[in-house]
Amino acid sequence: MGVRLRTTLTATAAVAAALCLASIALFTALDSSLTASTKELAANDAKEQMRHLKAESGPGYAGDGTGMVSPLEKGAVPPGGKGPMPGSAATGEDDGPPIPDEAVFVVRRTFETEDGPVTVLGKASKAPALAAMTTLRNLLIPGVPALLAVVALFTWLAVGRVLRPVSAIRAKVADITAHGLHERVPEPDTRDEIAALARTVNATLDRLQTSVDAQRQFVADAAHELRSPLAILRTRLELARPAEKPLATAALDDVARLQSLSADLLLLARLDAGEPLSRAEELDLAQVVAEEAVRKRPRPDVHVYLDLTPDLLLDGSADQLRRLVANLVDNAVRHASTSVHVTLTALGDHAVLDVVDDGPGIPPEHHAIVFDRFTRLDHARTRDTGGSGLGLPIARDIARAHGGTLQVVPHSPGARLRAVFPLSGRSAADPLGDLAVCAHRRERA
Repeated sequence: MGVRLRTTLTATAAVAAALCLASIALFTALDSSLTASTKELAANDAKEQMRHLKAESGPGYAGDGTGMVSPLEKGAVPPGGKGPMPGSAATGEDDGPPIPDEAVFVVRRTFETEDGPVTVLGKASKAPALAAMTTLRNLLIPGVPALLAVVALFTWLAVGRVLRPVSAIRAKVADITAHGLHERVPEPDTRDEIAALARTVNATLDRLQTSVDAQRQFVADAAHELRSPLAILRTRLELARPAEKPLATAALDDVARLQSLSADLLLLARLDAGEPLSRAEELDLAQVVAEEAVRKRPRPDVHVYLDLTPDLLLDGSADQLRRLVANLVDNAVRHASTSVHVTLTALGDHAVLDVVDDGPGIPPEHHAIVFDRFTRLDHARTRDTGGSGLGLPIARDIARAHGGTLQVVPHSPGARLRAVFPLSGRSAADPLGDLAVCAHRRERA
């Protein structure tokens, strides 16, 4: 449940509780006030009858006992209770229709006359009080829910307006990646906690960018500085004396691995820095794939089959795309049992490059982590026969640098890695891929 919904429900519940308490208090106060008014009207009616009776029967003494009794007909009761006293207010005269007993307040007054004590009943109708209570109830029953709806609506809109900058901050933070640390979240032009949050996030991004830039620069500098010593070491090993050749040959393999690793680190540092593509040009992707896929590799028992659609033009760096193809094919050859299939087709305005091997495949739970740097799923193979764990991360970063994607596609048996690139507007490939197929089959030598 989001903050907006929780705030709206809380505010509505609080207002509902307040309105219920206020309605109960209003009903109680109004009922008490109307009851007191009705009693006062009944007492006034009794006093009027007393004055009328006194005027007709002469001076007497009225008692002060009052109280509510069961409804009776309006009039005076003579001593002995045998009907109205002659000449009193209870003469049977009626000024209007009779009032139902259940809607009447009755007040009893007793006073002394020449003939003895007389009890007078003062009455007042409850109808005005009941009508007022009914009107109030008819107003509150629809009014309270309507007011709650208005409160909920305004709370929802107000909280949404307040949280709108938070949504913008969240969306921007979600878009910022390790390749976009230069971006910053929008800072609202307010002086509240949300503006302080935006400033704090931007300050954190500043520190993070400084740290990441320093790390990338360190990796680039280290890889660059390693190139010269490794080149000198390789030259000296190649010039070793015949008696030292066996040892020098083994050392040359390690130097070659170190040179490859330093080159990979330097390339990763450049890709992470977001440098523009070097020597970007329009090129035929099928030609790049064919030239790199047929290169000699360490396993002559693995066959590489090519099925390429020509005339797929895209804008990019030929060197980096060759590196991408080389990494994908090298990875497939390393894990294949007997064969690797490289397929290049057109799908709409995109080129699709599939590299499929018939090896053990990649478990579904590892489809994402194979692109993490220095990840090697086959823990049984040694460092000499396995890769460094940078091939697929470099290939993915190269694909991203060209506006494309690289991912593992479910396939059995073996593994299928698929790279997708946007084509340039001048590509003339048939989307169905039924043009001349460059079927290039080579057996490793």
